[in-house]
Amino acid sequence: MKMTRHFIDLDQLTKKDIDYIVDLSISLKKQDKNSNKQLLGKNIAVIFEKSSTRTRVSFEVGINQLGGSSIIMNANDMQISKGEIISDTSQVLSRYVDAIVIRANSHQTILDLAKYAKVPVINALSNFSHPCQIIASIVTFKENFDNINDKKIVWFGEQNNVLNSYIHIAKFFEFELVICSHSDDDFCKDEIIKAQKSGAKINIIQDPKRAAKNADILITDTWFSMGDKSLDDENLKMQKINKMLPYQVNNEIMALAKKDAIFSHCLPAYRGFEVSAQVIDSKQSVIFDEAENRLHAQKAILLWLFKESC
Repeated sequence: MKMTRHFIDLDQLTKKDIDYIVDLSISLKKQDKNSNKQLLGKNIAVIFEKSSTRTRVSFEVGINQLGGSSIIMNANDMQISKGEIISDTSQVLSRYVDAIVIRANSHQTILDLAKYAKVPVINALSNFSHPCQIIASIVTFKENFDNINDKKIVWFGEQNNVLNSYIHIAKFFEFELVICSHSDDDFCKDEIIKAQKSGAKINIIQDPKRAAKNADILITDTWFSMGDKSLDDENLKMQKINKMLPYQVNNEIMALAKKDAIFSHCLPAYRGFEVSAQVIDSKQSVIFDEAENRLHAQKAILLWLFKESC
């Protein structure tokens, strides 16, 4: 019996899978947006437990461009928000739709959904990882450098779900991933250890200036993710800002990187916090190319999931 293919975490894929998805993303970007209808007749459920701009629009547009139909659902309007167990939801949806995309509060929700689903499940973001974003970022990096195997990629700021997915994909490339975060931040500790054991070149450098030296790609993310409790307390919020300010990507940090270095951010961004306005709005910033590439990457992910049946 053929096993159902899912797209949940990048470290579960093979190098062949990653290369296929990245290369297809680049190819799709070059095509006429309405020329590929390989999902004609496919119905895709897209579920949101968290609010979204880029993920929602890019998935809905991408599915439509490929000839499929997207069914957008807010979890608050579904029975899972009222107590229905995820296995029941998963089995019912599997009888209606051809694939399920979910942006979830808990990673376990995605794992449980995939466990019982008879159709492909895509992780569109969880508290643990954000694989769709990283495929789009890798596409963007390749557009700028072609070969990224010899590059120095530096993450500044809080360790989080996005960083976990960078860690997951690092084993498939020969780039150096440098993590520059506060000494007491160990959110990604287990994933770092696993990736290093699998051959990924990952280093932790707590000094932002030393981390930035000769960097090719500088990445950061918001200091306040959705659901961050420190946002509810002004004192806690200011404590976190003061703690994170040394990791801000600004002109001083960018000047230490290579002359052709680029700045990456998955958005939404908050100018004056994790990144200065001068950097994010500069010619070195690739944030809008990166956001656009979410569309092409997610189309490629969908086609990869269905490629044996299309």
